[in-house]
This record gives sequence, C-alpha cells and structure tokens, in this order.
Amino acid sequence: MHRMPRFLISLFLGASLIAPLGTQAIDKDHDHDHDKKDRRYYDRERRDYHDWNAHEQAAYRHWLMEERRERQYRDYGRLNRERQAEYWRWRHEHPEWH
Repeated sequence: MHRMPRFLISLFLGASLIAPLGTQAIDKDHDHDHDKKDRRYYDRERRDYHDWNAHEQAAYRHWLMEERRERQYRDYGRLNRERQAEYWRWRHEHPEWH
C-alpha cells in the first residue's frame, strides 16, 4: 500500500525535472530563424563584417540566382569559403545593393 504513493511521487518528481528540458528545446527551435537574421559574417579579404538581414538576404539571392544563374537556392552558410569570398567581392563591387 505504501508503494503506490512512493511510485506516484517519483513519477511526478521525474516529470517535473524533465519538463523544462522539453520547453527549452521548443524555444531553441523557435529562435533558430531569428538568430539567422541577426547573424554577422566576416569578409576575410576586406577585413570587415556584414550584418545578415533581409536586405543582405535579397542581395545574396539576386547574386546566386541571377548573377551566378544557379538552378537551386543554397544557404550562404553552406557555401565553401571561395564561394563566400566571391559573394563578398560582388557585394563590394555593387554599391546599389548597400
């Protein structure tokens, strides 16, 4: 008879300890897109930083799809260093996108 209350207390204690982990994971996933918008990238050749915002995203999409004529969109973070450097060279040569 005493085992049932101990079991329930253990169950509720365990659930209360695990619950914050689940909410933390949800918050982390929710903030993922927000972090991407506020990211800064370093241009090694010019030794300057660029904020990745909606304007930069539009410029990058134009460069990738129109200038490079890529068939499929690729996230900037997935490009190799040479392609990233190529993008920043283009950005510095096209002040209308600033």
